Amino acid sequence: MAGHSKWKNIRERKGKSDAQRGKIFTKVAREISVAVKEGGSDPTSNARLRDAIAKARAANMPNDNIKRNIEKAGGGDGANYEVNTYEGYGPSGVAVIVETMTDNKNRTAADMRHYFDKYGGNLGAEGCVSWSFDKKGVLVIDKVNCREAAREDPLGGNENAKLDEDTIMLDALDAGAADFESEDGMFVVYTTPEAFGDVRTALEEKGYNFLSAQVEMVPQNYIKLETDEDVKKMEKLLTMLEDSDDVQSVWHSWEE
Repeated sequence: MAGHSKWKNIRERKGKSDAQRGKIFTKVAREISVAVKEGGSDPTSNARLRDAIAKARAANMPNDNIKRNIEKAGGGDGANYEVNTYEGYGPSGVAVIVETMTDNKNRTAADMRHYFDKYGGNLGAEGCVSWSFDKKGVLVIDKVNCREAAREDPLGGNENAKLDEDTIMLDALDAGAADFESEDGMFVVYTTPEAFGDVRTALEEKGYNFLSAQVEMVPQNYIKLETDEDVKKMEKLLTMLEDSDDVQSVWHSWEE
C-alpha cells in the first residue's frame, strides 16, 4: 500500500505471492474489524465499513473472507486495535506518513523510530509533514478490464469492456468526482473525502472495477532523489514499513 507518485506499483502488488497477498488480506481484515467495532456490522449505515469493504474488494479478497471478518468482529472476537499516524522524513527530506493499526502502541512506536533512523530518515512530531499533503478520495481504474463486462470477455471483443477515456471521465465527473487523469496505463479519479463513498458507489453501479479505492494523503509536491544510495535507502525504508504487520498505509512524496 505504497505512496502513489507512480501508479505502476499497484499492478505489481496484484501479482504478489500468496504469502504477500495474505499479508495484505490481514491488513484489510484489521480495517474491517475496527470499522465494525466502531460503527456496527451493517455497511449501509457504517461508512467506514463500506470503505473497508471496497478496499478489500480492490485487493481481491474473496467475499466469503469479507463476510467472515465482519461476523467475527461483530461477535466481539479479535484484538482491539488502536489507530495511530506517524510522520517523518526519509532520505533527502522526502515526506512520509505512516498509518498504523496496532494492539501494542509502544512496540509500534519503537519500530517506526527504528525504521526511519536505520534508513537515513527521522521520525518527526505530529503535523510535521501532513501540511504538505492533501486528503483525497482516490479511485484507480485499469485501462484494460475496467468494467465487469471485461471479465466475461478477456480478449476484448466486447466494446463495453474497453471504454474510451472520455466516456470514463464523464462517468466519473457525473458521479461527483473532483478531478480525473490518465497515467501509466490507468485512470485515476479524485474526490473530496466526503464525496468518496458516493462516487465509488456510483461507479460500482456502472460496473467499474478498481485496482485501488481508498481515501489517501496525496503529496502537493514530489522530491526526486539524486543519488543511488538515497534511492536504495528509500526503497528499503518503504519495504520495511510495508512489511510491518502494524502498518496499514504509507504515503510519501518521493518521485519514484
